[in-house]
Amino acid sequence: MAQNNIDQIKDHAELFHQPEYQELFAKKKAEFEAMAPDEKVKEVADWTKTWEYREKNFAREALTVNPAKACQPLGAILAAVGFEKTMPFVHGSQGCVAYFRTHFTRHFKEPFSAVSSSMTEDAAVFGGLKNMIEGLANTKAMYNPKMIAVCTTCMAEVIGDDLNGFIGNAKNAGSIPQDYPVPYAHTPSFVGSHVLGYDNMMKGILSCLTANQKKETTNGKLNFIPGFETYIGNLREVKRILGLFGIDYTILGDHTDYLDAPNTGEYEMYPGGTKLEDAADSVNAETTICLQKYSTIKTREWIAQNWQRPTEVLRPYGIKGTDEFLQKLSELTGKPIPEELTAERGRAVDAMTDSHAWLHGKKFAIYGDPDLIWGVVNFLLEMGAEPIHIVCNNGDEDFKAELDAVLQATPYGQGATVWIKKDLWHLRSLLFTEPVDFFVGNSYGKYLWRDTHTPIVHIGYPIFDRHHLHRYSTLGYDGVINMLNWVVNRILDELDRNTIVPAKTDISYDLIR
Repeated sequence: MAQNNIDQIKDHAELFHQPEYQELFAKKKAEFEAMAPDEKVKEVADWTKTWEYREKNFAREALTVNPAKACQPLGAILAAVGFEKTMPFVHGSQGCVAYFRTHFTRHFKEPFSAVSSSMTEDAAVFGGLKNMIEGLANTKAMYNPKMIAVCTTCMAEVIGDDLNGFIGNAKNAGSIPQDYPVPYAHTPSFVGSHVLGYDNMMKGILSCLTANQKKETTNGKLNFIPGFETYIGNLREVKRILGLFGIDYTILGDHTDYLDAPNTGEYEMYPGGTKLEDAADSVNAETTICLQKYSTIKTREWIAQNWQRPTEVLRPYGIKGTDEFLQKLSELTGKPIPEELTAERGRAVDAMTDSHAWLHGKKFAIYGDPDLIWGVVNFLLEMGAEPIHIVCNNGDEDFKAELDAVLQATPYGQGATVWIKKDLWHLRSLLFTEPVDFFVGNSYGKYLWRDTHTPIVHIGYPIFDRHHLHRYSTLGYDGVINMLNWVVNRILDELDRNTIVPAKTDISYDLIR
C-alpha cells in the first residue's frame, strides 16, 4: 500500500483517495451499507432542501442534530485553569475527561491538563467515594497543585454523588489536608451547556476561596470575570486597556498564559493564572465586572447576595459596546479615557468606513453561544449588515428578548428571527429555504458551507480547522478591526471565486477594491 513506501507517504487529505482505499470503500458500500439507489438518495436529499421538509424539521422534538454546544464539565474545567496551579478534577469516567482535554487542545493547540476519578461499573453501582478519596490523594501527590477544582459528569450525577460530602470524607480520611482548597461544582452533562458549567465552577471557586475573607474596607480594585472566553487575545486586550487607564484590577479566572504559553523548551504544567490570594481578596473589591452576561448569571447573583458588592455586565463588542465599556471604567475610577484609546477608536471607525460598502445590506446568519452572538450581531449591525437567521441552542427566553430588542431598534434588524433551542440541522433548512450572503459560526459550520455553499466566517468555539484565530481579539477597537477583516475578506474571497472564469465571469473583475 502507498503508505508503506517511506518515499510516498501521503497527507491524510490525500491518503484515502488512493486506489486501495477506494476499493475498500466500494466493497463496504456494496456489501454492508445496503444503500438505496443513487437516484433515490438524490431525490430525498433534494427534498430536504424544501419548505415542506423545513416544516417537518422544525416540528421534531425528540431528536437533536449537531446542537452547537458542549456539556457542562467542559466549561467548568476552563474556569478552573484560570487560577494559579489549579488542577481540574472530573468526577466521572476517564473517557469524559479525555474528550474535554482533546477539545481544548484541538482549539488552542496547547496541552490541557485535567484528571478524573476514573469511575467504572462498580462506582456506578456503589458510588464514587472510594474513587474520590484515592483520586484526590493521587492528584496532589503526582501533580502538586495548589488547588484541585472538582466537577461532575453524567455518571456521578445520575447516581447522586454528593461532592461536598465526598470531599469532606476525603479530608477526614487524610487524602488531602483539611485546609487544602477543593472548590467544586455539580455539572451534569444532560442539563445546560458548557456556558452553565463555567458559571457553576466560577461560583464554586469564588465561594471556596473568599470564605471568611471579607473586610471592613475595600481594596480599591476592580474585578473582571471573562466568562467562557476562548479568544486569548480578548484577555490580553482587556488587560492592555486596564493598564492604559492605570487601574488596579484582578482577573478572576485568567487563563491567558495557560492556553497560550511561550515555547521555552521546558514544559510547565501550570503557567500563569490568577493568584489564589488575589482571588481570595476579590471579595473586597469595589465592583465586579463580567465581560459576558449569560455565562456568569449564577456567579453574579451569588456575589451580589454574599459579598454585598455591585456587579456590572459590560460587553465591549463593536464601537458602541467598547465606548460603553471605556466610559464605565472612567466613571468607576474617575480616570479619563486615555488618548491612545481615542486614537484607536478613530482607526477602527476609519476601517469600518473603508469596508462599509462591502457589508452594508449583506444578509447573514449566525449561530453559537449567547454572549458571542450578542456581540457579533451588534457589531455587524453597526456595519449595516442584516441578520436573518440567529440560532442559539443554549440561549434562553431572556437572551431572545434582549436580542429582539436590539434588532427592533434598528432598520437592519427587522428581518431577523432569533431561534433558541434549535440546532445546526434546523439552520440547514433555514439556509436552503431563505438563503443569505454569509454565515458566522465555528468549525462545525463547515458541513453547512459544503452543503448549502453559503460562505462561512469562522468566529466562535471550537475552531479546529483554522490556526491561530484564538490568539486574536474580538473585544475592543482592536477586535472591531479583526472581525471586520475576517468578514469582509471572506466576502471578497467569495467574489474572487465567482469571477474566476476568463472572459465570462471576470468582465467586471477589479484588482483594486
